[in-house]
Amino acid sequence: MRVARLLAAAVALMTALLTACAGSDAPPRPTGEISVATGNRGGVYAAYGAGYAELLDQQLPGATAPVLYTGGSVDNLRRVGAGEARVAFTLADSAADAVAGRAPFGAPVPVVALAALYDNYVQLVVPADSPVRSVTDLQGRRVSLGAVGSGTAVIAERILDVAGLSPDGDVDAERLDVRASASALAEGRIDAFFWSGGLPTAAITELRQNTPIRLVDLGNVVGALTRSYGELYTETTVPAVVYGEQSAVTTVSVPNFLVVRPDMPKAEAYWLTRLLFDGQQELIRAHPEARRLDRRTAIATYPLELHPGAEQWYRESHP
Repeated sequence: MRVARLLAAAVALMTALLTACAGSDAPPRPTGEISVATGNRGGVYAAYGAGYAELLDQQLPGATAPVLYTGGSVDNLRRVGAGEARVAFTLADSAADAVAGRAPFGAPVPVVALAALYDNYVQLVVPADSPVRSVTDLQGRRVSLGAVGSGTAVIAERILDVAGLSPDGDVDAERLDVRASASALAEGRIDAFFWSGGLPTAAITELRQNTPIRLVDLGNVVGALTRSYGELYTETTVPAVVYGEQSAVTTVSVPNFLVVRPDMPKAEAYWLTRLLFDGQQELIRAHPEARRLDRRTAIATYPLELHPGAEQWYRESHP
């Protein structure tokens, strides 16, 4: 028994030494301001991003991480590209447009990824008693397409396009963020709103506490959307349990990335990636979508390249 205990102690000591040696190879922790561009208040980016910024504040003693509440993906990509934010959340489809220099971007935006985080679900929200049963039923109705500068607005316009509707004529379009959209729907000022976000989205959960709502099934436009706009869109479902629906609703999902400029110092990108995973439990408390963070899938950031600092962390953390 004594030998077994000695062996166990030796193994524990060796493990501790190896761990210490591995940790000693880590680059120096970054200092200075590391601003985090998130999204609309009431959305998942805002909650997840605020949790991430708090984590950076705690774990990087020489750094501060202010939270930037923004219009969303398009706004965030522009801010990172212009050096107005250090790190940002974005939808993959908006990121693809940014690096290619396609509209709404006038030129290629220099961004690379740290990680793929989770999938956004497109949610078309209407009052429970609404006659709107499909996207084509939005014709002539007041519809919020999402905030200016948001990824929601990009995908909402694409969905209308494949359904044969124009946001400039066939619908009475508003450009409201998710909280403003929810308030406008509750007050009867709009008939429907689009939102692209994780599950659940706080603003929608709060809306349904006092206003009966439902999600419109998007199954009849998913195929046309992927054919017209590419493979980043995937048919999926919003489970009934998320918002208390009677059944699951077919929709489309898009991956979310955490992005930075390619000229960010390697050590900074390493720590921004490492802390994302080291602090996953804290991030889950900020928003449950953080449960989906997985280093095996986090490297799937097509069409963006991974930052070399992120690559270093993934290589070193490989079991």
